[in-house]
Amino acid sequence: MTEQTGNTQPITPLKEDDTQPLSKVKKKNAWKSILISAAGFILIIGLGAFGGYSAGLGARQAAEAEILEKQLSEQYSFALVDIQFGRYENARQRLEFIIAQDPNFPGAQEKLTEVLVLSSVPTPAPTITPTATPDFSGAESAFARAQELIRAQDWAGALAALDTIRKLDPTYKTAQVDGMYYFALRNHGYNLITNQGNLEGGIYYITLAERFGPLDNSANGLREGARAYITGASFWELDWEQAVFYFQQVASGWPSLWDGTLTASERYRISLMRFGDELFTRQDYCAAYDAYTLASGIGGLDSTAASNFAQAQLQCFPATPTLAVFTPTTGAASPTAGAPTDTPPPPTDTPPPTDTPTP
Repeated sequence: MTEQTGNTQPITPLKEDDTQPLSKVKKKNAWKSILISAAGFILIIGLGAFGGYSAGLGARQAAEAEILEKQLSEQYSFALVDIQFGRYENARQRLEFIIAQDPNFPGAQEKLTEVLVLSSVPTPAPTITPTATPDFSGAESAFARAQELIRAQDWAGALAALDTIRKLDPTYKTAQVDGMYYFALRNHGYNLITNQGNLEGGIYYITLAERFGPLDNSANGLREGARAYITGASFWELDWEQAVFYFQQVASGWPSLWDGTLTASERYRISLMRFGDELFTRQDYCAAYDAYTLASGIGGLDSTAASNFAQAQLQCFPATPTLAVFTPTTGAASPTAGAPTDTPPPPTDTPPPTDTPTP
């Protein structure tokens, strides 16, 4: 048996891919590339859809937060009404709900402490009077006094007289006293907003009046306008675009509504000028021009807005160059002497007359 000499290499087994034809291997690699591309495309679509979903979710959460804030404000107003009329349990439930939703709601914790203190004070035992019939002289006198004050449109005094009636006898002419409460509360709140610029106080008293009956459109609309004014004032010098949005609504319905400093119309004009300045700085000249135009229509522009307004007008409406048009003068010029003309001269010789034969 002879031995083999020289270098011997180990024999490696063929892989499954090596035994396949070259065309099949290329086809398989092509399918892998297609699958990878499709997976990447699906991933990109998924990321885009997730971004849109996140944006929509943020907008929905902002709207829900605004609705919740309005509900908490209404519940706080109702809690104040319950405290005034001694309904401490209702007030406690409302305030606890407000604190559970927003622990930092202004005034809620203090009022809850006040309600807990008032509800823990024991009520004195009723004293038994020896008289068999109640004495209505005090309630009748307070009722007459309340009627007189309402006729004089002294709403604060009328409310004090009505409170006296309820303290003396809660059952005295209940329906009539409730109607007088509604009338005095509604008009007192209306007067605070329109004449004194006390928006928060007016909203409070109009909300109290709503406990005794449905509000009329005028009072309800004024309350909504006062709320929009307060919201717009919260954006003052912080977000001029939002200030323009809210004061436009107030100025369109109640231009003379004010908070003791500026009317809604004046705040709308100032907001437009300052928002126009921001647009001008961002080189959005046409939008700035529109804002300045609205402001000038209300009451004129200040020096900064007037200067920016002029420049924005030039940028948004640039001057177009005019072309000189030659206009020929009427009438044709007479040809000069000796110049050739295209029109031949008229004939000068006339043919001789022909003889006419006589019969």
